[in-house]
Amino acid sequence: MRLAADFPSTTRDDWRALALGVLRRSGVDADPEAALATDTYDGVRLAPLYDAGDLPELRGPRPAHRGWDVRQRHAVPDNEAVLADLENGVTSLWLALAPRDLERTLRGVHLDLAPVVLEAGERTAEAAAVLLSLGAGVRGNLGAGLGDHAVALARRCAAEHEGLRAIVVDGLPYHDAGGADAQELGCTLAVGVAHLRALTAAGLSVEQALGQLEFRYAATADQFATIAKLRAARLLWARVAEVCGGAGEQVQHAVTSSAMMTARDPHVNLLRTTLACFAAGVGGADAVTVQPFDAALGAPDGLARRLARNTQALLLEEAGVGQVADPAGGSWYVERLTAELAERAWSWFQEIEAAGGILAASGLVSARIAATRARREDDIAHRRLPITGVSEFPNPGERPVRRPAGGRVERYARPYEELRDLADAQPERPAVFLATIGPVAAHTARAAFAANLFHAGGLRTLTSGPGTDPEAIASAFAASGAAVACLCSSDQLYAEHATPVAQALRRAGARKVWLAGKGTHEGVDARLYAGCDALEVLRTTFDDLGVAR
Repeated sequence: MRLAADFPSTTRDDWRALALGVLRRSGVDADPEAALATDTYDGVRLAPLYDAGDLPELRGPRPAHRGWDVRQRHAVPDNEAVLADLENGVTSLWLALAPRDLERTLRGVHLDLAPVVLEAGERTAEAAAVLLSLGAGVRGNLGAGLGDHAVALARRCAAEHEGLRAIVVDGLPYHDAGGADAQELGCTLAVGVAHLRALTAAGLSVEQALGQLEFRYAATADQFATIAKLRAARLLWARVAEVCGGAGEQVQHAVTSSAMMTARDPHVNLLRTTLACFAAGVGGADAVTVQPFDAALGAPDGLARRLARNTQALLLEEAGVGQVADPAGGSWYVERLTAELAERAWSWFQEIEAAGGILAASGLVSARIAATRARREDDIAHRRLPITGVSEFPNPGERPVRRPAGGRVERYARPYEELRDLADAQPERPAVFLATIGPVAAHTARAAFAANLFHAGGLRTLTSGPGTDPEAIASAFAASGAAVACLCSSDQLYAEHATPVAQALRRAGARKVWLAGKGTHEGVDARLYAGCDALEVLRTTFDDLGVAR
């Protein structure tokens, strides 16, 4: 079957010619593939177009399974919530609980049917002992990491507990600290290899050692990056296993990113986690945890847990995402992205190994991840990396959702949310006056842009209404009670009116006069524009308004 038989054939050069024509209308006369390409934090070039020539020679192993294990996390001992999850679609449990809470939390749970993954930190051995005492046939993972009695637990699992693994190689700390995808992959490779060395030195065979490891990765709303990351992880680990003389597919647990979650406008997190879950399923994860939409606020409520598990149920049962193994396989873009991500992750892994392994290279790892985090923070501050509901399209009238306090993760949205909290804490929400010059058609676009930016910090905006009379605008400013103003209009009207309006605002007591757009005008202190440092604008505005930070 030739699906495109009735269409004229086209070439990459045809596309380039058409794209160049469009770019030239925008004043860009350059190679369209270079002009439209972007780079990831790992330095992977994302091209605007891919064809069969981009397919890499080396492809990773495809997952052998279809569908995935629906794994819900519980950090509060609540037997009723655990049973409700298992009765309504959840197929395994991830318990971040103290050892003393495990028995009562798991009361009534059939441990031979519902796998349990532990997260107990320094008390892993104690938690493992409690879990193993609850009955035969326990499945899941004891959650040991480097130094957490991993070798002893792995030997016991290999000898006595089929279906139970001892070790989790956790990539979430690297992701949550700000690492890029290849950095997360390279670090987990290094941790995994460190475990293999320790286990085989303790007498386990390579096959037994490989069988004790499960890998945990972050899934984000960047669906193609997540799909490629999970596919690259399998490719990389298959190479490690081959070099070690073993075989077997990497077991993957994907968790929707904590760093991408927001405390403000938290219901938007439902969209983020749906995208991330979809990507994890398409990428071939063996188990997926969808974090509740209110996870950034603390302990989730019953509704949030229900929506989290039903997100997975919808994707599995209604959308049929789990019915095809490796649906992205063969995609020119995804295959190329997978290969390039794997190459950079392998290079990073080799650098860690050359520095003495993951433990000896902790300083190197921290410095490299910190540099990536700084680049991302700069992009967030300049809104090159927008956060819907926070840095873009915030809801200034939102009533914050409250939950019992939980753990702290360095989330991308936090700098904006701290300013929103500061604005909420004032007796009256601080305001910025938008001096809209000329008719509505002339100032609407820039007034909307300025309002969106100031709302991202929790500031109110007041407008003068259409008109060009400087004294009328200054009078409206004085009546507003604001101390900071922003001019909003077209470049043409700025040329005639920006200076007299700014001077009139000064006489009316304005401490700071911004201008939304281009140009230098007397009386204007600074400009707002696409790509400006929005966080610095907001922090400066709080200072100008006399609000202590």
